[in-house]
Amino acid sequence: MNRIEAKMQQLQQAGEKAFITYITAGLPDLEGTKELLKAQERAGCDAVELGIPFSDPAADGPVIQNASYRAICNGINLKNVFSAVEEVRREGLTLPIIFMMYYNTVLHYGVEAFVKKCRETGVDGLIIPDLPLEEQEELQSCLADSEDTILIQLVSPVSGERIPKILDRARGFVYCVSSMGVTGQGADFHKEVMTYLARVKELSKIPVMMGFGIRTAEDVRPMKDVIDGAIVGSHFIQLMEEHDYSIEAAETYCRTFKKELNEL
Repeated sequence: MNRIEAKMQQLQQAGEKAFITYITAGLPDLEGTKELLKAQERAGCDAVELGIPFSDPAADGPVIQNASYRAICNGINLKNVFSAVEEVRREGLTLPIIFMMYYNTVLHYGVEAFVKKCRETGVDGLIIPDLPLEEQEELQSCLADSEDTILIQLVSPVSGERIPKILDRARGFVYCVSSMGVTGQGADFHKEVMTYLARVKELSKIPVMMGFGIRTAEDVRPMKDVIDGAIVGSHFIQLMEEHDYSIEAAETYCRTFKKELNEL
């Protein structure tokens, strides 16, 4: 059981919902990223998706695309992100860290070498939206030798008959995409989102998390009985940019969202 699974088990035993945020690695810079990770841990976040900058982030909307572009312009790459994670782990961070990334980055690094480095530095999970179930075998075989790093599975409103097959290999939590299209669509959820979420919840043996388009805890009130937590990405990036990556603003937002999520 790795850090993500341990945290999810702890939350379920306490009857709490999970709150996960997304930040782009390297913004405002790598030191700022490290401080944001620490701030989110203090604020009660249950895990953080750390976005690895990529030139063609196909699943992301304009906000995260722009953040990724600016991070690349700042010289951020996978190697120095690994170094930052290793440093923040040495400094005592225990918050589960999930790399949100695209598979070309993994292939370029070398799949086996990448998995080894994840274990060494303290990366707990991977979310790779352009790696479908049918193409995961090489990565999964490398991950199979250890409990340290796991691959988070995504499902969408059009996964349909594939949902049971996807869930069969899922670990940590299942990431339910709430809408069709890219990230940052402002709570414009799929018209059949409730039916879809209920089906995933019925079939899943692990917690069900909902992401894409969420800004406030109130956005997920209609789904509170069928999800185990929420993921906020684009809105949090926008908030950070509006507040010049203020640590205080990050802590306030995360603490408030987590509290309100569990009061729905």
